[in-house]
Amino acid sequence: MTASILTVDDSPSLRMAVRAALTGAGYSVAEAADGIEGLSKAAATRFDLIITDLNMPNMDGLTMIRELRRSPGQAGVPIVFLTTESDDSVKMEAKSAGATGWLVKPFNADQLVRVAKKVLGR
Repeated sequence: MTASILTVDDSPSLRMAVRAALTGAGYSVAEAADGIEGLSKAAATRFDLIITDLNMPNMDGLTMIRELRRSPGQAGVPIVFLTTESDDSVKMEAKSAGATGWLVKPFNADQLVRVAKKVLGR
């Protein structure tokens, strides 16, 4: 069965790059432009993995993760940050909010696919 991944980022070109890398590896990918849309899509569909940016308008990635972790259906879904932020204090805050992993932009497709496979246990 194909794993279903949600990518949440306010940059259309970054979402397109994530989609291209992951669909090329055989994953099904849905997109959201911010945390609010991400929460809405996650409530409507069960994803196997969520990849999110940290800094977005309307609702940032940390707030979205905290909301997802409060939802019984989403509590165990792995969430990976894909962000330009590399500060250790922010990483610690993300981990305490429930983030599973962290990738710093710019990323390469192979790196993203490796992280997805590792997090999904495949």
